Amino acid sequence: MTIEYNETTNPALTGFKGRCPRCQRGHLFNGLLSLAPACDVCGLDYAFADPADGPAFFAMSIVAVPALAFALWLQLTFEPQLWVHLVSTLPLTTAACVALLRPLKGWLVCSQYFHKAEEGRIDRDWRG
Repeated sequence: MTIEYNETTNPALTGFKGRCPRCQRGHLFNGLLSLAPACDVCGLDYAFADPADGPAFFAMSIVAVPALAFALWLQLTFEPQLWVHLVSTLPLTTAACVALLRPLKGWLVCSQYFHKAEEGRIDRDWRG
């Protein structure tokens, strides 16, 4: 069985746009990173959404290699003092991570809805 995604069923596209996973019209966020309590169009309650530390992990993982490459290039090419890294590399790394947090959080929340992810339960009646 193959799942075909289009613009109305693609959790990544819907999440990156910050839209409601059910209707794709309402807003997912209230501000920069805080989730709205519910969709302002269809009323979907976002209580199911728990991306936890996933967005931060992915943002740091994506930004780490280019940031390290830039810091090494800067150091090996110009041999600057430490303060140069503090005013160039550190703000660029922080800004890149913050810029990625919202789309990644939206993607993970929409993926939870699209794939009906929920907390696991122990089946006590299972005999194995």
